[in-house]
Amino acid sequence: MEETFVPFRGIKNDLQGRLLCYKQDWTGGLRAGFRILAPTTYIFFASAIPVISFGEQLERNTDGVLTAVQTLASTALCGIIHSIIGGQPLLILGVAEPTVLMYTFMFNFAKDRPDLGPKLFLAWTGWVCVWTAILLFLLAILGASSIINRFTRIAGELFGLLIAMLFMQEAIKGLVDEFRIPGRESPTLTEFQPSWRFANGMFALVLSFGLFLTALRSRKARSWRYGSGWLRGFIADYGVPLMVLVWTAASYIPAGSIPKGIPRRLFSPNPWSQGAYENWTIVKDMVNVPVFYIIGAFIPATMIAVLYYFDHSVASQLAQQKEFNLRKPPSFHYDLLLLGFMVLVCGLIGIPPANGVIPQSPMHTKCLATLKHQLLRNRLVKTARKCMRENLSLGQMYESMQESYQHMQTPLVYQEPSAQGLKEWKDSTIQLASSMENMESPVDETVFDIENEIDDLLPVEVKEQRLSNLLQAIMVGGCVAAMPLLKKIPTSVLWGYFAFMAVESLPGNQFWERILLLFTAPSRRFKVLEDYHATFVETVPFKTIVMFTIFQTAYLLVCFGITWVPMAGVLFPLMIMLLVPVRQYLLPKFFEGAHLQDLDAAEYEEAPALSFNVTSERELSRRSSFAERGEILDGIITRGRGEIRRTCSLKMTNSPSMPSKDFKSTKSFSDMVYSPRITELRGIQSPRFGGRGPFSPRTAEPRQSNLGKSDQNSDIN
Repeated sequence: MEETFVPFRGIKNDLQGRLLCYKQDWTGGLRAGFRILAPTTYIFFASAIPVISFGEQLERNTDGVLTAVQTLASTALCGIIHSIIGGQPLLILGVAEPTVLMYTFMFNFAKDRPDLGPKLFLAWTGWVCVWTAILLFLLAILGASSIINRFTRIAGELFGLLIAMLFMQEAIKGLVDEFRIPGRESPTLTEFQPSWRFANGMFALVLSFGLFLTALRSRKARSWRYGSGWLRGFIADYGVPLMVLVWTAASYIPAGSIPKGIPRRLFSPNPWSQGAYENWTIVKDMVNVPVFYIIGAFIPATMIAVLYYFDHSVASQLAQQKEFNLRKPPSFHYDLLLLGFMVLVCGLIGIPPANGVIPQSPMHTKCLATLKHQLLRNRLVKTARKCMRENLSLGQMYESMQESYQHMQTPLVYQEPSAQGLKEWKDSTIQLASSMENMESPVDETVFDIENEIDDLLPVEVKEQRLSNLLQAIMVGGCVAAMPLLKKIPTSVLWGYFAFMAVESLPGNQFWERILLLFTAPSRRFKVLEDYHATFVETVPFKTIVMFTIFQTAYLLVCFGITWVPMAGVLFPLMIMLLVPVRQYLLPKFFEGAHLQDLDAAEYEEAPALSFNVTSERELSRRSSFAERGEILDGIITRGRGEIRRTCSLKMTNSPSMPSKDFKSTKSFSDMVYSPRITELRGIQSPRFGGRGPFSPRTAEPRQSNLGKSDQNSDIN
């Protein structure tokens, strides 16, 4: 993204870029047909269930002033607006945990003020939203989104882990509350007697852990050895919502003499019930707010504006990572401007605003990458089978498949045709073809196994369109009308889903991976190299990794602790913003620049691609196989932040780049490209020229490996 601080220039550039592809945003989604429903349904449940849970949390924290009806309405309204006229349609909007925290802090402040109180709480938050919208307008107009690249990995991943901790905190607090008497309920009721409260709590533990464990297991259904392919795929795509239905049904198993209130279920008024729609007309009450509080609303508005600026921008950034190979332009400035309008609208109708959310936004992009992979795969399978029926050679088959792949690419008029193309054949395929009498001989499935090897040829691409975002927002809006059905969901199931969302957001978080590395026994750290791992494991001394992780953990705990302080909790967005100068000016004084670049590379300071003796880095990234056919890209190569995930198998990888008809070289690629740290442990020189590992990427000077060494006297067993 170009840095520009000229007023309105960033908004103008965003609009010009997105308008050129606006028509294709719709036609691309329509051409996907019914397959678009898989990512739509997955993101719908990933958005709706947390929003319902946040509504339950707000209902308890605001004494019923705000409920799930308001959180669902806000998510649906903002989602529909953004999907139609927003800049980046991959961005998912919703009421998030930080918004719930801010509204809780503001309610606790207002309820004890006689000139405000619960009656004027929503009217006062309306003024807070007015100030917030004005600040967001100024940030968008002045090009504040240009500094989004200054938010390095340390800020984005710390914020992501903070959100995961808040998710898990609410899950634990919710389960503990299942053993208690709700604040506004009569303790004389049968279900609140000590024995029944204990029974309710234990049943809640069963439902919560049941959903949590089965949801995690269902996400990996494609790797199961049991069941047919379509069944495993169906469970992987729709397993989480299915588990919500299963455990909700299980909650009705107890019968007979058990009180009606066990287990406890979602409480929210129906949208048509008396008093449920009073918040929609709070505009008339805004004039009754004292002038002192109207001016004072600027203080929480500043915190919310900072929070939304960061949260919205980082969510958009994570949804547009370089690893996804997106071909349409970004839209940070215009989306921030549109967010200001949506905050204003939400404030005037008395509902909490929605903004870009994590982890739903990157999850949406990953789902659409899976969809694009499936569409390309089906096309290439048909082409390959046709080539075999026509008795074509391996080279001719590759040319036909490459042509089919290019037909699936529909570049916009202002775009260059995709130069990425298909990946090369695997060594095993080339060796089998070379063992035949003639390289031009017809090929069959003994040489190329279509079903099992076609995925290795496909690069990572995303089905960029607006339809899935619009449909999921409409479905969230439909939940408002379906509130009588939603109230049948046990609250304990929601706490289990909170825990699932917390754990689901951890894979790919380098901060979390470094925490795990700290608890790995020194004699077992070499195991990290045998699995997918980030570059810092090979290039940064272990002591530096420890110090950097301890600093980041301490900062995370400070941010998390601030959210517990009754009034100072509104300051936690400033702690996130403070990471920008801390990273830019303070950390370089304690850590070497090369180490910081691997641990926390900012886009504006990333080193150029390194050269290899045997193949270019671009070709290496092209050979990384798609993680678990059709899976949600958990093993994706992540280069956007200076990290390389090694998804190349050391036993079987693709061959070096070569023309489709040139199969002279049959030397195994795994003999030429491997982890430099592993070669160092074996005493073998790395084949890279100026590469990482035993040679510095910048000076090419030898250096010692520190992996597996906690100190000089560590006992290696």
